[in-house]
Formats: sequence, C-alpha cells, structure tokens
Amino acid sequence: MRVRLDVSYDGTDFHGWASQFGLRTVQGVLEEKLSLVTRHPVQLTVAGRTDAGVHADGQVAHFDVPASTFTQRSLQHPGDLVRRLSRMLPADVRVHGASVAPAGFDARFSALRRHYVYRVTTATAGPRPVRVRDTARWRRHIDLDKVKAASEVLVGLNDFAAFCKAREGATTIRELQQFQWFDVSTPAEPETYEARVAADAFCWSMVRSLVGAVLTVGEGKRDEGFTAELLQLDERSSKVLVAPAEGLNLVQVDYPADEELAARAEVTRAVRTTAEL
Repeated sequence: MRVRLDVSYDGTDFHGWASQFGLRTVQGVLEEKLSLVTRHPVQLTVAGRTDAGVHADGQVAHFDVPASTFTQRSLQHPGDLVRRLSRMLPADVRVHGASVAPAGFDARFSALRRHYVYRVTTATAGPRPVRVRDTARWRRHIDLDKVKAASEVLVGLNDFAAFCKAREGATTIRELQQFQWFDVSTPAEPETYEARVAADAFCWSMVRSLVGAVLTVGEGKRDEGFTAELLQLDERSSKVLVAPAEGLNLVQVDYPADEELAARAEVTRAVRTTAEL
C-alpha cells in the first residue's frame, strides 16, 4: 500500500528535509516515528526537498508498506497515523493528513508544480519577534517596482543555471510559472513584502537565489537588466546572492487528476534539454 502524507514544519531547527547522518532532519524524524507506529521500516519520498531553515505548510510525501500494516488494533487505516503521530512528533513538525494514495501517485514525480512564499522585511528594526522565524531581514530599503520588473523577466521556460547549485547529471531548465511580489506591510510590520513563486520544479537553492537576485536590483546594487543577463549564463553566477532561509515556505504542491498521475510521473522523469527553449 502506498500512503500519502501531508506535512508541515518549522524548519528553523532542522538541517533541511533530507536525512543526514548525525543531524536532525525532517525526513529523519518522520521516518523514525513512522517506523515505530507502523512496525515496518519506512522510507519517504518527498515532493520538494527543503534546505536547512526552510519551512513548509504544504509539503507532500509518500511511503510504501504492506497492507497488513493497517490491521493493528490502534492502526486500522492510514488516517489513524495523524492521531498517533500527533502524540509522538516534536512541536515543530506535524502530519496533518494521511491517506491511501491513488494508483500511479508519486509525491515527487507526479507533481505539476510547487508553490512557495518568501517573506521579507526591510524595516530598520527588523521583523516582529513573533515573526522572526518566518520573516527574513534585508538590511537595505528596496524599490518594489524595480523588484517586480526584475522578477517578471524570469517567468517562463528558461535555463536557470545562473541561479542553481550545480548537480552532476541534473538539468537546470525549469518553467517558472509565477514570480509576483506583494506589499503586505501593516503599521506593526512596515516595509514587509511577500513573493509568491511557482514552478513545475526547482533546483537546489533556486527560489532563494531568485529572490536574492531581484532584491539586489530593488536596492540599486544591480542594474535593471541584471536578471535578463543572468538567463544567458550556463553556470552558477557568483553575482547572485542567496536570500536567507527563514523567509521561505513551501505552501502547496499541485497534482493532476488521479487518472493522470502515472503519465505525469513519466513526463517529469524525462530530462529536459536546451532544445526545448
């Protein structure tokens, strides 16, 4: 049986999603507790691996276990995992949904797109104490119109090599479907902004690099053609700053209709080339 999990976590005190020996990670904590509850070794596949300090309100993962797992007195259906895990997991990670996955479902490869929100303040005093764990601090004031213009240039199917940390055999071609900025300032939170970013997939550190690049345009450190120039590069650019991790939150993962899940996974596994651009 394949089980889908809907997960949220505060990434502040985690060394990212992926298991790392000797380090506290979201995957490591979840797999340990799931293995105890199901009495079976659990290995999770996730929709989007998040870096150290990055949060998630809408993470999705799956795992496979024998169907006989759910014949225990206190565990008769995957939905029972929510109640059991709520007593076992630490306060900074929660499973808020567990269900039998439809045929063909793969948390990673079946996904149509991932949605992120990046929250940042340029206020001199920094973020409010109650928001300090999910709001990044940018120490220079910005022109939001310049930030928006620099972001719009990047939307579409492009090679984002300048924004990605190189990984052998991995493509850096992505379809950035949304990169919009909003002023969410209030009297209590002046100069506070949110970016809403969506793509079919992201490479390592891509969202934070996108944010860092356009914020440097907004503060006047880079000229207004900077992001367009970056799209012409075929390797990581040292001019791109990676924005702080605490401002980033994976808020949603979209999937197609159940009957299209397997086909979507096959399409996603195909490696893109520059011929598609």
